[in-house]
Amino acid sequence: MLRRLIARYEENLLDSVLPFWLRHSLDRDYGGYFTCLDREGGVYDTRKYVWLHGRAAWTFSKLYNEVEPRPEWLDAARLILEFTRRHAFDPQGRCYFSLTREGRPSFYQRKPYAAVFVALGLIEYSKTGAPGPFLEEAIDLFWRIRDWIAHPALLGRPVYHPGARVSQLADIMVVALLALELAKIDPDPRYREILAECLDAALRHYFPPRRTLLETISSDGRFLLDSPEGRLVSPGSALEVAWFLLDLLDWRPDPAKEARVFEIIEGSLDYGWDKEYGGLYYFMDVEDRPTLQLEANMKLWWPHTEALYALIRAWLRTGEARWLRWLELVDEYAFRVFADPRHGEWFGYADRAGNLTHTLKGNNYKGCFHVPRFLLLSLQALKRHAPPQA
Repeated sequence: MLRRLIARYEENLLDSVLPFWLRHSLDRDYGGYFTCLDREGGVYDTRKYVWLHGRAAWTFSKLYNEVEPRPEWLDAARLILEFTRRHAFDPQGRCYFSLTREGRPSFYQRKPYAAVFVALGLIEYSKTGAPGPFLEEAIDLFWRIRDWIAHPALLGRPVYHPGARVSQLADIMVVALLALELAKIDPDPRYREILAECLDAALRHYFPPRRTLLETISSDGRFLLDSPEGRLVSPGSALEVAWFLLDLLDWRPDPAKEARVFEIIEGSLDYGWDKEYGGLYYFMDVEDRPTLQLEANMKLWWPHTEALYALIRAWLRTGEARWLRWLELVDEYAFRVFADPRHGEWFGYADRAGNLTHTLKGNNYKGCFHVPRFLLLSLQALKRHAPPQA
């Protein structure tokens, strides 16, 4: 199984996914890259999405740093990051959500996530040896992101009354993501303290009846089951958070918390898997009441990539057969529904029955990140455990 997965994922990453983005997305005229690509790679919208630029800069830098120092990967990372650094920030140091092709502001979203992924790209690019204050910029941006999450009004998001403050799972994990990367290369002890805080904060989102994570709870840890937002679960998000938590536990081992993470992985799959058609639902209500999201029963690419990597981590960590059974099931579904062997990359969106609803390969939310990240991290994990070839 190890060897089969390694061969499958290596071929998909190096011969399908990466060539698609390198061939079709890079904007040699204005810099940056296009994410709105159709099935064959044609550009159908020239706007540039800042958070996807940070993600792609991370992807190509990571490949250069940890797989092979290929010039085309470094060139892609540089092209994307230079455009981002020139154009992504407003006069207050906040990040736009999208830009025109030339780099003029197009849309501002009052959330911190564009800045999060710009910082992530800066951190990884700083390791390539390219000259520039990339790490210093990332560290400065990290602390501003912490302030923006703690004080949403700094991003133009007013808090109308104290009771409106909530704990968002996404906020916890983006802080953990950056703190984990910075802790590896910056001796500041505050990162380890933040990692411990994030581990405990994320586990407070655990909902025992479903053995998964709620997206939103009150700031003091109470469940908010009187609203659709408080009952909302995204199985893919819970699985992504689960493997983040395994990374955090590598820094702060705790057998009881690790056991809870395995409960989250299994519970999210048991609850989120469509027993009739297969695949993971996008959104669910823990009380099986209506969701506000009309796309709730759709099947999207990224929950399946996160599930696969979480399962690989759980299987390699424990050797338990239950994870291998799930891995085989999710792997078969994901490659059958989303991978495009003809034109490369993966499709992103299917209906409940697994029929494609869109033939695009990228848009304002899908770029060069989730698929190559899953493939790269999975390959690295699998190769560490694979016996040497004769």
